[in-house]
Amino acid sequence: MVELETNDGLRHRIPRQRVPGMRADVVVYATEALLGQIRKDLSLQQAMNVAALPGIVGPSLAMPDIHQGYGFPIGGVAATDWEEGVVSPGGVGFDINCGVKFVSSNLHSDEVRPRLRELVNQVFRDVPCGAGGQGRLELSDRELREVLAKGARWVVEQGYGDERDYECAEEGGRLEDADPDQVSSRAKERGRPQLGTLGSGNHFLEIQVVEQIHHPEAARAMNIQTGQVVVLLHCGSRGLGHQVCTDFLAEMGAAMKRYDISIPDRQLACVPIQSPEGQAYLAAMRAAANFAWANRQAILHFLRDSFRRVFGAQTRLTTIYDVCHNIAKKERHEVEGRKRDVLVHRKGATRAFPPGHREVPAIYRHVGQPVLIPGSMGTASWILVGSDGAMQETFGSVCHGAGRLLSRTAARKGRNAKQVEAALEAQGIIVRSETRDGILEEIPEAYKDVDEVIEVVHRAGLARKVARLRPMGVIKG
Repeated sequence: MVELETNDGLRHRIPRQRVPGMRADVVVYATEALLGQIRKDLSLQQAMNVAALPGIVGPSLAMPDIHQGYGFPIGGVAATDWEEGVVSPGGVGFDINCGVKFVSSNLHSDEVRPRLRELVNQVFRDVPCGAGGQGRLELSDRELREVLAKGARWVVEQGYGDERDYECAEEGGRLEDADPDQVSSRAKERGRPQLGTLGSGNHFLEIQVVEQIHHPEAARAMNIQTGQVVVLLHCGSRGLGHQVCTDFLAEMGAAMKRYDISIPDRQLACVPIQSPEGQAYLAAMRAAANFAWANRQAILHFLRDSFRRVFGAQTRLTTIYDVCHNIAKKERHEVEGRKRDVLVHRKGATRAFPPGHREVPAIYRHVGQPVLIPGSMGTASWILVGSDGAMQETFGSVCHGAGRLLSRTAARKGRNAKQVEAALEAQGIIVRSETRDGILEEIPEAYKDVDEVIEVVHRAGLARKVARLRPMGVIKG
């Protein structure tokens, strides 16, 4: 078992000198209790493997929600030099731009609670979910290309939303330099019918109530207050993004020999960023990310319809922010005392830029970028804002959720979906799911304590707590 050097009880280090082949240290953010949970899978070994990537700058970072993933651990962050480093699809993941959209309503929980079941059922009817999940928007080849190029903006241009919906989003809901031509015909075929669909796995739509406010100034900037009903929407690029990752993993696996790249795990398949294969992947990944922003925007349109059907035409849902979790982006950061262009891989991690940063929307620039951290369907979710500590230590990044404790198989074993539903309903939480497994795989016990995870990044100075949200109604794939 690898030993970690601990400084303050929150930051733990594996020095590069300790393991042959590591080009960088590993830094883990966790309490001792969370470390005990992290050690139960291979995520620390994966973080050490990431530290062996050619061109890595700064440490291989592990957030407190870290758990085992494909190649990179989920909850892992790593930056590589833009000119001399590599790009690895495993550092982004199969669900490219799996992210969260946070919207507020003009409703109080006292108004919603008596009609909660009606609302949950209406949303379940209006928002397609499940593994296949065919949406209500039919796209031509030309329209799909525009979605891949424009992201959320294209959906708004069709009349499904307003400018705030993409202005209050990471990158304005669109990555530039996306190239639809780098997305395979198979990926397009899988994605075309899925715009406006929730998907399956850990994707969800949660109707929540603001339970606590911890940062009044930031809460005012977001126009949220205790007792208010809000919604967290968590999904990504669906089959299109999955196929993009699959396509380029195969291509890069073959290309590594040409570039004389040796890695400790074939799941970390990578190529130089500036190579033709590297540039092609980034162009396709950006297109898939744009599809994901468009997908969340389309779902928001149908969600607004659901709320209006139940509570009337005066009901408003306002976008607070939309953030992505699985992405690789060119950013400029200070590394060892000098500014450098790097490619930041965030695999199950959230950007957390501080107050004053030019990429934070103007309405939030005085408090910092909203950071959206969902928990499990039976516990809580959190809203935070980024801080200077994240820029100094983690390339402006924090955790993305609670982090799994149990595999999906282990979560299902010996449990009954009806009993889980009844237990949640006893807590005032109504759940609808396309499948039995959609509930069992996401039971609260399958996840770490989200409050403890949030406490780590708050106390470490990576982000500040703003609000704690409690679930009322849950839609699962």
